Amino acid sequence: MSEAIEISNITVELDKSGDRRAYISDFEEPVYYGMHGGVKDFYKSIPEIERPSTLDHIVAAAGG
Repeated sequence: MSEAIEISNITVELDKSGDRRAYISDFEEPVYYGMHGGVKDFYKSIPEIERPSTLDHIVAAAGG
């Protein structure tokens, strides 16, 4: 087995609102996750601020 080329060190914090902040090593600012569109409809939630969901980032990463 070859050596790992990258190890992701990430801490995720969950707010009471359901929003999440991901702190990724080597980056000063967190990445914010929440819900919008079909995700908020599925969970029957009305977020204060609509944010990309983790699903959006997975799709973007796979496509890009």
